[in-house]
Amino acid sequence: MGKTVLPEFTEREIDRIIEMAWEDRTTFDGIELQFGIKEQQVIELMRREMKSSSFKMWRARVQGRKTKHEAKRAYGLDDARFKCSRQKQITHNKIAKRR
Repeated sequence: MGKTVLPEFTEREIDRIIEMAWEDRTTFDGIELQFGIKEQQVIELMRREMKSSSFKMWRARVQGRKTKHEAKRAYGLDDARFKCSRQKQITHNKIAKRR
């Protein structure tokens, strides 16, 4: 497999992509939707940004994991989301302000 070209990301965006990649509930499709990079590009970014041992641990953790692949889930994305009753309403990715 050849390397794909990764878009330029800020340090903050890279941190967020890594955080999302480690999260069990965030699918590769979710990362692609938000950042425009496919699973293979996420893998390459993780390999580039992490220590070798951390990357190997992450790969072992996500390889074949059903929750990381939307098509392999036994439930829909809406079913997988948990929202605490005390959590503020979020609209269009912006936290609603109190008035």
